Amino acid sequence: MLTSIRGLTAATLSAGLLLGAAPAFASGSNSEAITNADLADDGISTDLIVASAALDGDTVVLTTQPVTFDRAGEPVVEDASSMGGESGLTFSANVALTTEYRFRGVDLSGGQIAIQGGFDVSHSSGFYVGTWASSLDEQTVGYGSTELDLYGGWSGNVSDAVSVDVGFIAYTYPDAGPGDFDYYEFYGSLGFTFGPVSTTTGVAYAPGQDGLDFGGGTDDNLYLYTDLSLGIPDTPITLNGHLGFTDGSLTFTNDGKAFDWSISADVALGGNFSANIAYIEAEGDPAPGAYDFTDGAIVATISASF
Repeated sequence: MLTSIRGLTAATLSAGLLLGAAPAFASGSNSEAITNADLADDGISTDLIVASAALDGDTVVLTTQPVTFDRAGEPVVEDASSMGGESGLTFSANVALTTEYRFRGVDLSGGQIAIQGGFDVSHSSGFYVGTWASSLDEQTVGYGSTELDLYGGWSGNVSDAVSVDVGFIAYTYPDAGPGDFDYYEFYGSLGFTFGPVSTTTGVAYAPGQDGLDFGGGTDDNLYLYTDLSLGIPDTPITLNGHLGFTDGSLTFTNDGKAFDWSISADVALGGNFSANIAYIEAEGDPAPGAYDFTDGAIVATISASF
């Protein structure tokens, strides 16, 4: 599974009901018994065999089809291409409820609860595309009430301990107020794993564009970051640390430069659910009496991946 660009983990969920071998089917002394073992010899793996017979002149034609069962116990005939299978595709989705939407330390939901979710398609070659959305506070930064991101890229392992992720992402705000707020970035990162410890170092660059021209003398943005995670052995808990640096128009500082940081803990709740508690803060120079988008806050999130 891939890790969503906006920090959500998505994983493919599969479930099935394993049944015993199908009974042999026979159609007179000249017919062969068809069993799961026969199908296995032909490279077919199945949970249950459904057979049907039809007359073709004087000949009885016997056909079979493998089926599996969904969670409700209803038989569902699998199509390898639509389910991933032979196509090499994997489909995943994620949803989350968070007490505050923070992007690189900056509050984009006005201190209010945000609903988030995404959908990803990845290929066994490492290429992927996806989309992710979040609710916003339309009165806070002028982006409207919705953020919709579209992205694509490639990720893979260079070795057992080193991974690479490169791609492109477009941030769009469908119902923003007057002006052009949409922008895009190119990103890349290197990940390293050492036992229970993993670290990721990355860069994201948004070249000059109208969506980043806020009249401050710059219309591009550079973001550098490092993430560190430590899984606590024999527990469902992972501790995380993050440090980021922004140089460009996406800051709330007078000089266009700002650090952001966070410490957090992830807890696997079982099944597809997880929880996160974090303290997040960023540098900022708010105007007197104005809302402080960068003030430190404790943020709690519960999420599910499928």
